[in-house]
Amino acid sequence: MTDRTGVETARIEAVTAWIERHALTLLALATAATLAVMLYVPVAIVFAEAVVDRGSVTLASFADVLSDPFFVGELATIAADPLALSDHLAGIWGWLTAISISATAVTVPGIGISIPWFAVDTPSLRLGLFGFTAYQAALSTFASLALGLPAAAVLAKYDFRGRRTIRSLTILPFVLPGILVAVGFYATFGRAGTINSLLGVVGLGPYPFIEWNPLAIVIVAHAFYNAPLIARVTVAAWEAVDVRSVETARSLGASRRRAFVDVVLPQLRPAILAGALLTFIFTFMTFPIVLALGGLELATVEVWIYDRVSRLALTEAATLAILETVISLGLTYAYLRYESAQSGLSATGSPPPREPLFPNLRSVVSPRRLAIVGYGLLALVVFVGPLASLVLGSVTDGSGFTLRHYAFLLDRQLEGESFQTLPVRAIVNSLLFGLATLLVAVPMGVVVSVVTTRAGRSGTVVDTLAMLPLAVSGIVFGIGLLQGLVFGISLPGGWRLQVTGTVAIVAAHAVAAYPFVTRTVSPQLDDLDPALVESARALGASRGRALLDVELPLVASAIVAGAAFAFAISIGEFSSTVILATGSDAYTMPVAVERYLGRRSGPALAMGTVLLAVTAASFVVVDRVGGRFEQ
Repeated sequence: MTDRTGVETARIEAVTAWIERHALTLLALATAATLAVMLYVPVAIVFAEAVVDRGSVTLASFADVLSDPFFVGELATIAADPLALSDHLAGIWGWLTAISISATAVTVPGIGISIPWFAVDTPSLRLGLFGFTAYQAALSTFASLALGLPAAAVLAKYDFRGRRTIRSLTILPFVLPGILVAVGFYATFGRAGTINSLLGVVGLGPYPFIEWNPLAIVIVAHAFYNAPLIARVTVAAWEAVDVRSVETARSLGASRRRAFVDVVLPQLRPAILAGALLTFIFTFMTFPIVLALGGLELATVEVWIYDRVSRLALTEAATLAILETVISLGLTYAYLRYESAQSGLSATGSPPPREPLFPNLRSVVSPRRLAIVGYGLLALVVFVGPLASLVLGSVTDGSGFTLRHYAFLLDRQLEGESFQTLPVRAIVNSLLFGLATLLVAVPMGVVVSVVTTRAGRSGTVVDTLAMLPLAVSGIVFGIGLLQGLVFGISLPGGWRLQVTGTVAIVAAHAVAAYPFVTRTVSPQLDDLDPALVESARALGASRGRALLDVELPLVASAIVAGAAFAFAISIGEFSSTVILATGSDAYTMPVAVERYLGRRSGPALAMGTVLLAVTAASFVVVDRVGGRFEQ
């Protein structure tokens, strides 16, 4: 009996040792299988619409799109008349150099009062649909950088009451469904919005802020979404800056400004460019914000894809989606090559100490502190305004203060039928899916980071392909899921591939979320000294053990930041969830908001406020718990 027990113990130890040696490989295979089933197969199903016609491969749809000035602007005429290339490029360059984003004085009819406002040029058809999409994405990226980087500087450099809570809440805009953000901006800047209501108290307004320049409002709305992303990513990098290198530069005579430019900024640049890249891709593929605030007059490629799908023009929609994905993947590959070239240029060490934001009353009037106060006021309008307007809209109606919208939610929960949308079930589902997504997306993101950072130049190609969730249209992804996994795919041998219900939702959320983990972990993982891993391996540690005991603790702050992103993406994910949850009780808070919005706006705003409250509390908990692992 003892011998048999010893044999069994030896077998278990052998299996355990084998799993430990091959843990990273097994996780990589599991990640690849999840991506193949939940991402590449659905996307391929939709893309086939563009290249397959009656069983044969054709590129006719691409020729039609690329030769149409509506889609590619002057590039279509350049293709038709290559000899006039210089004239066409000169025309495009002339328009680009004439772009203006200027402060103007808008005179209100009837009372003759002028108020400051800003205007953004809307391009003509010279650039076409793709050109305009890139144009508004570039402006949105600059606006997001302008709003996000000062927030990162304040959160990273200064200590003040509530700093950690504010840092946790920078991710909050990510959970809001796009249509709810559009409602919030209408509630803030509309004729009957919060700003006009406040101006009405002093006898001014109402002013048609949105009608004056809808593109400007779209850009501000994009900054509302993406400036917190830039701040979040940059803060994590700023907190990893080695203060000793800054002190060395100062001891050699460098001024504070020169030390920042020569020492700190190079260590922040990869994170800033990562945030800018993600922002450009997100705004290049923007859909609900533009559709709600600008309509087809400001149509982007994604909005036009939605329009084509709604008209059942699937071939044209798939063609546009493929071209859009190629552009996004190209940008991703270019950035990843840059990120790879920058690896090893920065190192983690002692983070810079934070100074009190307002150490005394005299410091309040210093130029730097006044600039921070001015930025805080701007942030209140851009970030807090739409959220506050949502909350205000949930407790008011045309007659004033009311709680009947929340009473509707309570009544629906207590007396609603099982087939109706119940608020508590939506909250519980969202939190459970968020936690399950963390358990799947964080290991997937870390595995992709480890594989790509240790694979050399070929790792850039793999990393680019792994970033497909960021580059592919959410509409296309949702349609692919519906046509493929929800309805089922027939396989040889009579088998059928079908993924539905909770498993499908968690897998779809994980696929959408893991790139954020990868993009926050990879830069710091790439900057680690390889000698640390080599020393651990020389002492007998397996590759998996070296990863767990040496590398991951050193990039804990990046993993926590990535986990917060993954949780936020899961909580706010709508496109695939609304498809996969159809006909089941697996709906989430964003899906509940959309369903209530179909009835009337009040209950939807109330449910959106619940979404804000629940997720805000969740993010604070995630950051606080994660902070214990960072220390």
